Amino acid sequence: MSGADEEAALLGLAPVAPVRTVAYGPHPDQVVDLYPPAAGAARGPLVVLLHGGFWRAAYDRRHLSPLAAELAGQGLPVALAEYRRVGGGGGGARTFDDVTAAVAASAAAVWDVEDGAGADGTGAGGAVPEGAAAGVRPVLVGHSAGGQLALLTAARLGPGAVGRVVAVAPVADLAAAHRLGLSDHAVAALLGDEPGLAERIAAADPVRHPPAGVPVTILHGTDDGEVPPELSRRFAAAAGRQAATLRELPGVGHYAPVTPGTPACRTLLGELLAGARTG
Repeated sequence: MSGADEEAALLGLAPVAPVRTVAYGPHPDQVVDLYPPAAGAARGPLVVLLHGGFWRAAYDRRHLSPLAAELAGQGLPVALAEYRRVGGGGGGARTFDDVTAAVAASAAAVWDVEDGAGADGTGAGGAVPEGAAAGVRPVLVGHSAGGQLALLTAARLGPGAVGRVVAVAPVADLAAAHRLGLSDHAVAALLGDEPGLAERIAAADPVRHPPAGVPVTILHGTDDGEVPPELSRRFAAAAGRQAATLRELPGVGHYAPVTPGTPACRTLLGELLAGARTG
């Protein structure tokens, strides 16, 4: 399947409404959608899901809502986070701070599993995710630019707040992404293309700041035409084998790993469920 076909397959899926949405700030994009598993069906810790789109406002969280629902259907509590993006009040520190706040809000959120809250957030509520109730740290799962955000956030918060990271086709080397001009120079748009850009890239670059003490697994398709797999290889080399595991997916492009029903997405699910059993 070509990259364009993979993208069409993902974006062609109907969005899935969350059980509840909670705000972590006053901006409309400072929200988290909650997808709890069925009552009594939880099989792992909270998954905080971070979408990509090269940090631009044109791309929001809805395209990952089918994945969030799929993971919840497999017993994984999911918080699908939104954040301010370039062109919509975000960029740079605002985007990074939003994701940090979203992770904290997700870990503290109540889940209306027993009380049957609707997608509008109504309902009495009070059921806390199984993992959160047991003190299990959340798993950050990020796709593309969301992978960069997951890795950076784990480095900022540390092992006391994050259990592990699963990064899917991440922009894990910002300096290389900038040199390549990925997505019409998205890194410069994110961080501001003015004097001091090199320093700002270095401060936010996962390859320069692997999350100490937080296990990282990277899934990256060898046929990814959006984010070259070499970026993940560079991150894995910088982090070291004990800190990061890179799983390359032969013949897979950029979107299949986050598209429910594909073999690549089943690989992602298997990785998360295996981690839940051993975590």
